[in-house]
Amino acid sequence: MLNINGITVRLGGRAILDGASAALPPKSRVGLIGRNGAGKSTLMKVMIGQLEPDLGEIEMPRGTRIGYIAQEAPSGTTTPIEAVLAGDTERAALMLEAETCTDPDRMGAVYDRLTAIDAYTAEARAARILVGLGFDEEMQQRPLDSYSGGWKMRVALASLLFSEPDLLLLDEPSNHLDLEATLWLENFLKSYPAMMVVISHERDLLNNVVDTILHLEGGKVHLYTGGYDSFERQRAERVAQLAAAKASQDAQRAKLSEYIAKNSARASTAKQAQSRQKMLAKMQPIASMAEDSTLSFDFPSPEELRPPLITLDMAAVGYADKPILQRLNLRLDPDDRVALLGRNGNGKTTLARLLAAQLPAMDGAMTASGKMRVGYFTQYQVEELDGDDTPLEHMTRMMSGKTPGAVRAQLGRFGFSGVKATQKVGKLSGGERARLALALITRDAPHMLILDEPTNHLDVDAREALVQALNAYDGAVILVSHDRHMVELTADRLVLVDNGTAKEYAGSMEDYIAFVLAGEGDAGKTKTAVKKDEKPQISAAAVALQKRAHEAEALVVKLTKQRDAIDRALLDPSTAEAWLARLSPAELAKQHVQVSKKLDAAESVWFEISETLELATA
Repeated sequence: MLNINGITVRLGGRAILDGASAALPPKSRVGLIGRNGAGKSTLMKVMIGQLEPDLGEIEMPRGTRIGYIAQEAPSGTTTPIEAVLAGDTERAALMLEAETCTDPDRMGAVYDRLTAIDAYTAEARAARILVGLGFDEEMQQRPLDSYSGGWKMRVALASLLFSEPDLLLLDEPSNHLDLEATLWLENFLKSYPAMMVVISHERDLLNNVVDTILHLEGGKVHLYTGGYDSFERQRAERVAQLAAAKASQDAQRAKLSEYIAKNSARASTAKQAQSRQKMLAKMQPIASMAEDSTLSFDFPSPEELRPPLITLDMAAVGYADKPILQRLNLRLDPDDRVALLGRNGNGKTTLARLLAAQLPAMDGAMTASGKMRVGYFTQYQVEELDGDDTPLEHMTRMMSGKTPGAVRAQLGRFGFSGVKATQKVGKLSGGERARLALALITRDAPHMLILDEPTNHLDVDAREALVQALNAYDGAVILVSHDRHMVELTADRLVLVDNGTAKEYAGSMEDYIAFVLAGEGDAGKTKTAVKKDEKPQISAAAVALQKRAHEAEALVVKLTKQRDAIDRALLDPSTAEAWLARLSPAELAKQHVQVSKKLDAAESVWFEISETLELATA
């Protein structure tokens, strides 16, 4: 049991937490969520004792072992396996004592305890965790100083998971992970035996791992049972109830105010008017649950270009005359939505840089449309924004020669209007800076968006808004993301970057996830064995048609779900999904028309391919 009792924290004169209270059940798996800047990390720091609250306290059983990743990544000549083993401080101390102890009785107690904590299988368990987070056997033996900050944070996470604390606290654990490591972490956490509190904006992780949602908003916390989807439904009901209660109270307040205004001056009714005045003064106003009106993504659509936008023909790309990827054959058209899959380090970013013309083809050929404009987003652009400048100053420099109205219009597409446009970038949240970077790279309406981990600083609502904007965008999209919810909703094609090349992945995202979780190794391999009683393999042309039919069917299913969701939102706004809840009826109707047109076109393509396939395999 963990009790949050009236926690108030003021920073810079502002109340980040304001009397937050909740009772978390024993061994619960809690997802701590809220908008960027709501105070999630602040509350977690109070839980570990790193931050003293102005008021209130955290109650938990005495002797609770708390596990939390420090801000500083481990470093030095220590290897990852050594660092992880050192994370279990009791085991490390007992192993050291076993080497130096001379008291036979104490020695027996030490060995008994080492056996009880399963100390002798520790190295195998530590290696298993490191492998899951992307460290092969060779990488486990290299010094920490040979790794980047992101990989060092993976070691810190592995050390924390290995130590198995009574209360596991994780603050955005997937930020430094690729999709494959994120899937492994999710699977690991499902079987974690103790209580955990996880700050995450990963919708799938929150649905698959946690059983309780602690929602932080306006300095208060509210507890919901179930995962994220369950939270959304419960919160929608709560919003509707609050709205009804507020409407009722507003009507009562208006009635009281009218009576007071009419009867205060009359001697016969003055006392009654005074009584109602007191009643009105004591009435606590019910606040409506307002949404952030500045949450906005709106990518400007480019003029049409004839396909293809880019063609790779046996191309190679790399650094300093050393190829990283070879034998690249890929065609990208104006309406393509492609997700690049594969572990970090396999070359996804290298391929993205080739497509963005930041790296030249070292071999083979790359042909690109001469009129094509590309918008390329990376985390480096977010980090390199000048904190002393405003969004308006950044955009004015990038749109040199454009009118002030055009500059402000582009900023407005991404929620930077009014005072937000003139606020120092250094005071913006990570999500706001990511939105500014996206506004900057799309200022000239690019024909292709290449997004390399665009969601790292975005909360759940912002991610849904980004999905909506990408689906409404008329250009091509190349996506690198560990957020599989975003991949599933936006990508129509999957490309696996592995073994020094990149190839179309014929399966669905669900197939790829199954491969990763099953530990099948190369997810790009397909089983081609034919049973004796099966028909012989069909032609290569028919295989290609099957792949196209699968892709076309997947697009039809996706667009049908989108259209159905819009239909439900139009019929009953209280049941609208998050990405639709912020739209007006007119905007919903516009979305319905756009999605319906895309669905009609997709169905026609699917039927045409299916008929051709049927003739080819007859």
